[in-house]
Amino acid sequence: MYIIFDMDGLMFDTEKVFIMAWDYAGEKIGIGKAGYMVYKTLGMNIVSSYNVWREEFGDRYNQEELRKYTKEFLHQYYNENKVPVKKGLYNLLNYLQENSCKMVVASSSPRWEVEKHLKDANIYEYFIGIVCGDMVQNSKPNPEIYLKACELLEANPSECYALEDSKNGLLSAYRAGCKPIMVPDLWQPDDEILKVIVGKYEDLDEVKVAFENIDV
Repeated sequence: MYIIFDMDGLMFDTEKVFIMAWDYAGEKIGIGKAGYMVYKTLGMNIVSSYNVWREEFGDRYNQEELRKYTKEFLHQYYNENKVPVKKGLYNLLNYLQENSCKMVVASSSPRWEVEKHLKDANIYEYFIGIVCGDMVQNSKPNPEIYLKACELLEANPSECYALEDSKNGLLSAYRAGCKPIMVPDLWQPDDEILKVIVGKYEDLDEVKVAFENIDV
């Protein structure tokens, strides 16, 4: 069995950290707490998310300043804290590894951040590869990142399960031809998403139970 994991909000509770980071950065650059922008950019890479910021704030914010203070907050936070791991992650990874499933990560976050989180949580070795937001031209919901993940797995997209929490991520997986499974974090599925997912579970322990009922 082939499994593709999103990272933010799926394996790690990073979305809440970004809310704090953008609250901090927003106040630093004079637009006020801007953590709510996380909800408007779920699943997007940095370039695409900045396009949404431009629509929201126009000339009221400076992209370089936003990036500077966001990085400042994140580096300080991650130097002092390990990002919280989502419930059931280790149980699921161990089960899939024991059953010889091939796994990759497809995250919109930059490579340095993905590698840091995976290594800090001691799960980097579970995956045969990673595809990150700075390794593709098109952000989720474009299917490019999932198509590249399937290439790493050397599998047809129709053979691959994609674990996601965001609308953009789920649409990306679906448009690539994968089988999307949703584990909600900050966002609950709408009618469009309910039509394209093959399952919805409250946490990764529930996903493990579901996979136990599939012949892996």
